[in-house]
Amino acid sequence: MKTQIYKNRSFRCYLIAVIVWCFCCATGWTAPIKLTDDTGNHIHLDNPPQRVVSLVPSATEIIFAVGAKDALAGITYHSTALPGASEKTIVGGFFRPSADRILSLTPDLIIASPLHADLIAQVDTNIPVMIITTRKMNDAFRHIRLMGKLFQRESEAQQLVEKNRYQLDLIARKVAQIPADKRVRVMRLMGRETIMTPGSDSFQNEMIRAAGGIPPDFGKTGSIVPVTLKEWKDFNPQVIYGCGGDHQTAKTFFSQKEWQTVDAVKNHRFHNFPCDLTCRAGVHLGTFVSWLASVLYTDEFADQNQEIFPRKIIHTCLVPIELDYVRQATIATSILHDFKNKSLIIEFNSPRPVVSTLEGQRQGICTVGNHYSPAPCWCLNHCAGLDQLRNTLFPVLHKKPDDTSFLFTGADMDHLAVKKETYKAMTVYALVTAGVSSNAVRMSADTGRYYEPGTINIILMTNMKLTPRAMTRAIISATEAKTASLQDMDIRSSYLPLTAAATGTGTDNIIVVQGDGALIDNTGGHSKMGELIARAAYAGVREAISRQNGIVASRDIFQRLGERRLSISQLADSIQCDDPGEKSRYAVRIETLLMNPTYSGFLEAAMALNDAAEKGVINDLTLYESWCLDVASRIAGKKVDRLKPLTKTIDIPSGPLAMALNALLTGILIETSL
Repeated sequence: MKTQIYKNRSFRCYLIAVIVWCFCCATGWTAPIKLTDDTGNHIHLDNPPQRVVSLVPSATEIIFAVGAKDALAGITYHSTALPGASEKTIVGGFFRPSADRILSLTPDLIIASPLHADLIAQVDTNIPVMIITTRKMNDAFRHIRLMGKLFQRESEAQQLVEKNRYQLDLIARKVAQIPADKRVRVMRLMGRETIMTPGSDSFQNEMIRAAGGIPPDFGKTGSIVPVTLKEWKDFNPQVIYGCGGDHQTAKTFFSQKEWQTVDAVKNHRFHNFPCDLTCRAGVHLGTFVSWLASVLYTDEFADQNQEIFPRKIIHTCLVPIELDYVRQATIATSILHDFKNKSLIIEFNSPRPVVSTLEGQRQGICTVGNHYSPAPCWCLNHCAGLDQLRNTLFPVLHKKPDDTSFLFTGADMDHLAVKKETYKAMTVYALVTAGVSSNAVRMSADTGRYYEPGTINIILMTNMKLTPRAMTRAIISATEAKTASLQDMDIRSSYLPLTAAATGTGTDNIIVVQGDGALIDNTGGHSKMGELIARAAYAGVREAISRQNGIVASRDIFQRLGERRLSISQLADSIQCDDPGEKSRYAVRIETLLMNPTYSGFLEAAMALNDAAEKGVINDLTLYESWCLDVASRIAGKKVDRLKPLTKTIDIPSGPLAMALNALLTGILIETSL
């Protein structure tokens, strides 16, 4: 009897639990969230926030990475390159966000840093504020877990932490094999008017140590400290690195005799990395440490005898391609040099001809592919060359060089775009990877300097049997489509960003595969097959760039200025003033104007006109100058008869863009002096 009562009670408890669970799912009820931020402030929320404004780029990046981007209502313009960020409202920059813009979004949580104390004082005290700051590498893991708990994405957050921990542990094992007397002295270059570097207690120097390097210790703490000439010479860095505008600091100081005496300058060992890696400890912490370590110890990392793990395939996934002669298409993740590489592998039922811009025309090909090497492998591959890369890769993939044709890229295969176009019996596939953030060029304008594996790679396959003539002509059709895509997205040359739109990158390649169907002899612009090839290539390039670089045609004006290497600080500095507080106010005003669609649209028009003027398509700018004077007058609050040539201080070539910026800056200067 007691046993039966016990069973009945157990069943009732179970039934109640099920009912409660169903109720929670149906109503969306969740347990209250209790968190403590980096200042010890306790935050209590009844539910995960739905309208978050994140002022901290590393936090924004984490929120995207754990899959909670839909909860973001506002971000700073430093985060707009994240894929999917173009739909978010910009509230300004990290240092000068707009309180009015933040409040207009009616946020239920603001994520800020200690530097935002004055701003937070202006915000409604009823809005919860989470303060985070990064001083050590471990702070990154705490912040990832914090965001996981905040948005109930704890599993995703833990996976992200484990990924970074794995990368750091791997590098620790690899550099442990390097003797102490072979360790490299490394300095992170910062500053503009003077040489500066992170303090000895900074996470940036901690990253150098994690990469096996020896950072300087000048007995100074903080995020950035000055470096004297004596300290510079005494430390004698063997490798120097920076990001963004740090290359200009290097150019300025390394041309001076007294700063040239250190090993890094004498041996030309200055490296520039992306700012979102060097300046943040967050989502990509392990990636940057791995990349830096491979730069410091390229020879050691290239030595197979010092590798930790065997070279092998560890995972594969299918890529659906509906062509009769394709036996299987997969993306294989493999271990090479201890790092995860990814290869698109397309295997055929029978050997066939291909045309490759990397290898020429080849017969009897059973497999084509596109291989992605991650950043830590780039130095190793560049030093070894393509032939050695093939000899390293193909045995791991169980392929033979005689019947395999591959392209090589630094664009992640996770960002592969697969585009299919059809017309009646015709089918065309374009499989595209693309990255344009570092070596986009405008052919006929940029200077050729070196060669490395391709950055925009396209594999073209059709169900029709293309003649040799049609296969080679297909390369032109695809190339024209690729260039049209770049032009329509306003992709800039990496070398002449102010004046030249890119036509490609310096390392693009295409493979065209012969099909098995009806014979096709024409793939040019007037042919239906040429149209399908171009449409597939065009769409593939746009999607691949968006996925790899977070660039879309409708991106914000701050991102487009950054692509032209123009910063808000540069523009504010062009309004010459000795008062730092006044310069900061200029910067705030510039940001505020550019968040107004009227003025951002004006500047976007200037960018388009500037390209047309550079090409000689537009010659008379008289009416446009009137527009610029009208804009300056509107900002100034009084009639402006002449634009001040303020952009001369930042070396912007004369033209519509310089005129537009002078209009904005002239208006601000007059407005603030009234």
